[in-house]
Amino acid sequence: MTVIEEPVQLSTYNLLRAALALFKKSPAELAEAELQQAKIQALNEFRIESRVLNAPEAAAVIITEQELQQAYQEIQGRYQDEAAFFSDLEKNRLDKDSLLAALHRQCKVNTVLELVASRAPAVSDVEIGIYYHVHADQFHLPERREACHIFISINPDYPENTPEMALIRAQELAERLRKKPHKFADLALKHSECPTALQGGVLGTVPRGTLYPELDAVLFGLKAGEVSDAVKSEIGFHVLLCKSIQKSETLSLAKATPKIRQLMNERARRTCQRAWLAGLTAPETEER
Repeated sequence: MTVIEEPVQLSTYNLLRAALALFKKSPAELAEAELQQAKIQALNEFRIESRVLNAPEAAAVIITEQELQQAYQEIQGRYQDEAAFFSDLEKNRLDKDSLLAALHRQCKVNTVLELVASRAPAVSDVEIGIYYHVHADQFHLPERREACHIFISINPDYPENTPEMALIRAQELAERLRKKPHKFADLALKHSECPTALQGGVLGTVPRGTLYPELDAVLFGLKAGEVSDAVKSEIGFHVLLCKSIQKSETLSLAKATPKIRQLMNERARRTCQRAWLAGLTAPETEER
């Protein structure tokens, strides 16, 4: 393993950001190999930032005090109180002034990159049409069902959860709910052993193939508002409610256009930024 000697220009803030991005830990919590990896990423990021800040475009960029304070408050707001915030800064070899300086640098880099991205050419309707037809499968939405369930587990160690008793309990609930389906959320909260009980047994709106095969087959055979019989899966018994049905559809070009335009605009912006960054020369301070 190559050991990276920490250069003078490697900021503490860059190292902290790299450690959090790679390992979700502060530099002090990293093992030696992890620390070296974080240093490599931090150094690369710092050098790219330095090139951005030495570019002609950066000369006209001014970060206002309001922008800087907004960035500072956004970070401080992640903490329970001010004491915890400053304690964490100290642990990471930072203080308010050094953090503000790092945030000023970061804000300026981001603003320059946004300026460069704004040069990207606008996406034409012809390009959008071509993308739509080439990627037609992306705009087909399969049939989906809004589903809820009540779950009764099988556990022979408990009399009420033997296979026989679990089936009886599930069947009784199914019979009650077929008469009064509006009671589903209440009975789910009272009887279901799934964490979804707290949300009325809601499983969400799902396409085919999302649930256990046994549940999938039953759910997609129900009518909207219909409650199933007890259904056995590998983990126990379920009572299903199909709340609504969203039929399969293919988005028209008109409906798909906003999504495609956003996707292609973002792609064009990134391409513009990468090309610009590739053309930057390294500042003299990086030549070692």
